[in-house]
Amino acid sequence: MKNNIPDNWKSVLQKDLDRPYFQELLQFIQTEYKEYTCYPPVSSIFSAFKYCSFNETKVVIIGQDPYHNMGQANGLCFSVKDGIKHPPSLVNIFKEIENDLNIPYPESGNLEKWAKQGVLLLNATLTVREHRPGSHQNKGWEKFTDSVIMKLSEEKSDIIFMLWGGFAKKKAKLIDARKHHILTSGHPSPLSANRGYWFGNKHFSNCNKILTEIGNKSVVW
Repeated sequence: MKNNIPDNWKSVLQKDLDRPYFQELLQFIQTEYKEYTCYPPVSSIFSAFKYCSFNETKVVIIGQDPYHNMGQANGLCFSVKDGIKHPPSLVNIFKEIENDLNIPYPESGNLEKWAKQGVLLLNATLTVREHRPGSHQNKGWEKFTDSVIMKLSEEKSDIIFMLWGGFAKKKAKLIDARKHHILTSGHPSPLSANRGYWFGNKHFSNCNKILTEIGNKSVVW
C-alpha cells in the first residue's frame, strides 16, 4: 500500500512513513479492507498525492473524511468518480464557482482536473468503512496528514490554503501565515451554506487573484 505513495512525496514524508504509528495504521487499514467494505479503493487511497506532486502544490483544500457510500470516493476530498451523483457539499462548491466566476455548472464531479493543476485535495482521514462516517478517525491518518500540511508550510512558500468549516480551520495552527495565504469560510455542506456561511466567499476568484499576483498560473476551476 505504501508503494502507492509517489516518490516525490515519499522523500518528503519518509520519517513519518518509517514511524511505528504509520506501520500500525497500515496494519489497521489492511485488516479493515479485508474484513469490511471500505472506501476509496486501495489503489486510490493516496490519489491526492498521485495527481498533485509536492513540488507543484500551490493550493491546498482540506476535507475531513472520504465519502462512505458505494462508488463515490476517489481519493480526492469533495470529489466523486465520473458519472456519480454530486453530493450536497460538492453541489454547493460548484454553485459558488458558478456565481463567483460565471462558469457553467459541470457535468462531472471528478476533481482530478483541479489536482493536476497543483490543487492538493487532502482529506484528514484517507479511508472510511462503508456507511460508517468517521470510522477510521483517530487511527493515525490525522497525524500523517498533519505532517503533510506542516511539511508544505515549512518547505514551500505562497501556498493558498482554503480552510472550509470548523474542522479545517483548526489546521491553521500548522501553517506559517507569514509566508502562506489562508482563506477561511464556512463549510459547503447544506447546514452551513444555508445559514449564509458559504455562498459568496469568493474563494475561487480570490485564489486566482493571489496566484496571478505572485506570478503563478491561475487554476481553471
